Amino acid sequence: MTFRSRSLACTAAAALALLLSAGPGSATDFAIGSQIAMSGALARVGMATNEGVTVAVEMFNRAHQGRHSVKLTSIDDESNPAKAVSAIERMAPDVQAFSGGYGSNIIGPASETAERAGKVYMTSGGVASELVKRGLTNFFRINNGEGYSRALVGLFGDLDIKSVAILHSTKDATQEVAHQVEDGLVGRGVKVSTHAFDPAISDFKPVLHKVKVLDEPDAIVMIGYENDYVGILRAARVMQPKVKLISGVWSLATGKMANDFPELMQNVVGTSTLPYPVAFTDPEAQEFAKVYKELYKKAPDYLGVFGYVQTKLLLDAMLRADEAGTLKQPGGIAAELRRTATETLIGPVRFDERGDNPEFTHRMGQHQGKQVVLVWPEKAATGPVKFPATPW
Repeated sequence: MTFRSRSLACTAAAALALLLSAGPGSATDFAIGSQIAMSGALARVGMATNEGVTVAVEMFNRAHQGRHSVKLTSIDDESNPAKAVSAIERMAPDVQAFSGGYGSNIIGPASETAERAGKVYMTSGGVASELVKRGLTNFFRINNGEGYSRALVGLFGDLDIKSVAILHSTKDATQEVAHQVEDGLVGRGVKVSTHAFDPAISDFKPVLHKVKVLDEPDAIVMIGYENDYVGILRAARVMQPKVKLISGVWSLATGKMANDFPELMQNVVGTSTLPYPVAFTDPEAQEFAKVYKELYKKAPDYLGVFGYVQTKLLLDAMLRADEAGTLKQPGGIAAELRRTATETLIGPVRFDERGDNPEFTHRMGQHQGKQVVLVWPEKAATGPVKFPATPW
């Protein structure tokens, strides 16, 4: 297991300022852990999310310099559920809460381990509905599958798409979102065909042949992860089905995908809270982008925003719990999170009794040239959708 511990604490100068300006016992040092994929199949999305987590910690330390500090410990779970559990067990004695995780099948056992340790587990990387049906009192997430499916179905409705072929991984979260998208489209009178594929598949040409010859849809929907998207799009460039649009959900309309696979991504649509490159007007968002650029020499994408938002909400709750004297009490941080009702960089967030955010609805972005342009909903759009349009 790769271990990376990062301490983002106050500097010696800040410590001196604390001694000079603050009374005894007025400062609190917080500690959080991040178990997330930094290698393996989910490394790209995991690292992008963890960058946002790190930026939130850095911004907290700057904002509270001389009064409070937070230490972040990150462990690579290598995209492996068992190693995720081990990471949580390893960090639990030394942290007050967790912010991280990617992939519902990994987040599930990791968050159950955190629950047994009595520690809050905050995430944006797991959208399976089963995650909020386990009766856990310390599990929280800022997004969910319904928010992704609503966005995709909404865009297709506006484009008056009549028929869709859904290609989806058989993993729990992807299969669930595929069913949600199918139900939403069928409810609008759209003809839908579905093709489930094993996560280990590497050759998508047989599936694309069925789509091209038998389905003949207006659009293809991909519901999987980065490696799946790359494999499907490569096969589609060879088969060239006569579709009007290719779309997907998470981890698709990102700057990373635009930079790494420009020939595959052109005109492809996916969920995204931000255009790329980003142009922020909100003061908090501008500060976030500034610190992100300082730390990583690049602009953030929506995965970084998710990591930032989830961690900021957690740290804000920890600060309130500290002020209320409940930080070290069982359920103290969770109670403050349940009082959360605020606007964030991803929209409104509040947590229900299950730890879910019922306010979440995504946006849709399209790869256009070297940019990702927000194209849905209209009120959030930064440009018009190119339609019909495919990568070839």
